[in-house]
Amino acid sequence: MELAKVAGQVVATARAPGLPNNSLLLVQFINEAGKVVGDSQVAADPVGAGEGEWVLVVRGSSARCAIDKDVPVDLAIVAIVDSVSSGAANLYRKH
Repeated sequence: MELAKVAGQVVATARAPGLPNNSLLLVQFINEAGKVVGDSQVAADPVGAGEGEWVLVVRGSSARCAIDKDVPVDLAIVAIVDSVSSGAANLYRKH
């Protein structure tokens, strides 16, 4: 699993057969302090995340299994993060 932040929504009304009607969200990969560390990508969202929220995403076969093993996705949101801490420091707490 990897940390990401939801940057926006992607609207695609015409979809390949088998692609579920889940929301598609634009996510940016981040480190534990919230600094962007990678390119933006599109993730299927079966959990209902919103813009600005920190999320956990999975890739590849794990992403397919998060929705349905036969869907054509390779990135999926599997959790909305409530908080991140390391030692005594709270690095993120959902407001």
